[in-house]
Amino acid sequence: MKAIAQDVLQHLSRWLNEENDQPVWLCTIVATVGSSPRPVGAMLACNHRGEQVGSLSGGCVEDDLLARLEAGTLSAERPTMIEYGVTAEENERLGLPCGGRLHVLVETLCHSDLDWVEAVLQALEARRCVQRQCSLANGHSEVSNVQRFHPLSMDENALTQCFGPSQRMLLVGAGQLSQSLAELATAMDYEVIVTDPRQRMLDAWEGPDVQRQAGMPDDAVRALADDDHSVIITLTHDPRIDDMALMEALETRAWYVGALGSARTTEKRLQRLRQLDVPESAIDRLHAPVGLSIGSKTPVEIAVSIMAQVTQLRVARERSE
Repeated sequence: MKAIAQDVLQHLSRWLNEENDQPVWLCTIVATVGSSPRPVGAMLACNHRGEQVGSLSGGCVEDDLLARLEAGTLSAERPTMIEYGVTAEENERLGLPCGGRLHVLVETLCHSDLDWVEAVLQALEARRCVQRQCSLANGHSEVSNVQRFHPLSMDENALTQCFGPSQRMLLVGAGQLSQSLAELATAMDYEVIVTDPRQRMLDAWEGPDVQRQAGMPDDAVRALADDDHSVIITLTHDPRIDDMALMEALETRAWYVGALGSARTTEKRLQRLRQLDVPESAIDRLHAPVGLSIGSKTPVEIAVSIMAQVTQLRVARERSE
């Protein structure tokens, strides 16, 4: 979801730089009732040429919005709220679930909005969280730094919307399991980076088109995954590679560190980490054997168990914040 938001903002930035006072619109789902095809916070951007990026429903709602925008029926002076799914007939026409409603806030942006758009993009590039507050009276937006990502909220005066960096997953090892895990993680909106000191493994990569980095894994951990939006998982089965990465990973701010291996392999790994003077408080952070115990055997099944555990813990973490 966050990577999609960044894509929307990048298009907005380009269009606002190019459009020469032609209208550019940002449409955001600010509330839902019942089932909905997209969550609160989902965004769609479009311009006067009919180009669009993002999604609110997967088709019919977008078409209706574009028709309204092209007809000029919405206010350009202040954000406008549109409700979809008021009647059963409208639900059927728009392809919305029975009883589902979407509340969409439509903003007409101009060149002056480029300041807040680029401020958000700069924060995301630096992997920081920021908050945008948009006045419902005049559409003016201000951006401020925040420590944590918070769900979108709105009252009678303003829309408050957080933007945070994508979850980053650093995979140590470029084997078959890493390829399966990268497939699932990218489909779930993670930014995946694969590191392996063995160039032959990187050369044989047949997984999705993700960043691949040669060199020692501890260097990659320090440079790429030392923040609380990161996940680090070792997958090589080679203690010379995995242990070096784990020693560094357990000292980072990464919120999840996992290691592949059986219970017996894990016990030997913990012994080695203690012999290397890794603090017990750091070792307690390690999820090993990695993934939920679902009886998985094949690479795809193991990847599913890992993503299930990561998802379970991420959701619990977000709810507690």
